[in-house]
Amino acid sequence: MSTILITGGTGLVGTALGQALLEKGYQLIVLTRDPLRQVPVPGIRYAAWDIRKQTIDPAAIADADHIIHLAGASVAEKRWTNKRKEEILQSRVQSGQLLVKSLREIPNKVKSVISASAIGWYGPDPVIPNAQPFTESSKVATDFLGSTCQQWEESTSAINSQVHKRLVRLRIGIVLSSKGGALKEFIKPLQWGVGAVLGNGKQFVSWIHIQDLVRIFISAIEQENMEGVYNAVAPAPVSNRDLVIWLARFRKKPFILFTVPSFLLKWIMGEMSVEVLKSCTVSAEKLMAAGFLFRYPSLESIDKLD
Repeated sequence: MSTILITGGTGLVGTALGQALLEKGYQLIVLTRDPLRQVPVPGIRYAAWDIRKQTIDPAAIADADHIIHLAGASVAEKRWTNKRKEEILQSRVQSGQLLVKSLREIPNKVKSVISASAIGWYGPDPVIPNAQPFTESSKVATDFLGSTCQQWEESTSAINSQVHKRLVRLRIGIVLSSKGGALKEFIKPLQWGVGAVLGNGKQFVSWIHIQDLVRIFISAIEQENMEGVYNAVAPAPVSNRDLVIWLARFRKKPFILFTVPSFLLKWIMGEMSVEVLKSCTVSAEKLMAAGFLFRYPSLESIDKLD
């Protein structure tokens, strides 16, 4: 089987994806700043890279058949100070630039690069009658996340235009997983029997079950007809209120709904509150047209959260 090189392989998505790839018989190389600190796992080789110094283990590039690029500082982990915003941006841009530099300079047999992006590319839903969901051709937002996503995607564009490798970008929605990510923040209040509705709760959330997200990445590797940008979201976005109610019922424990006012979110979260209060309805049509079949197309179809 092929060898897959993964950046960001120790994060939430990278860990789940790595396990699925191993089960399918792929060999993995995971890039990390300190390979010696990683716990040995059969089928996984750890290789060193440093995005600030723009260095990488040449053998990792030379041995890879495909690259999955997930690296980037968490958007939701810390308050958006100017320093943190720069870290979020540069962790994505510099890592993309390093991959481009490496593919140019190191002899390799890489066939494709599958790079993460995010639906932060899109702004809020337009306030007009019968507004259509955002598609891959929709304009980029002018806010912080929009600008970050644009520079993130541009940092790898030369992989296709100049290095002539197949490049797939997946704009990922809110990932549903019990092991971390944004869902962890929704679940916290439920531990005390409270379902926290953010703002008016009417804002739409474009989400994706982590199992489907993993399958999308694998499809992007295995289906050579996939190229360009795809929205990695389920076809049935839901309101924040409906998501909170579904989560509470899914946990099968008594709960009461509590509304967290917008002004309080802005005080607690600062600029980041814009994202949790933003309604963003994103289309999955292009992905489905490419032949992808969702295992979990709606909240009601979910029987477990990994």
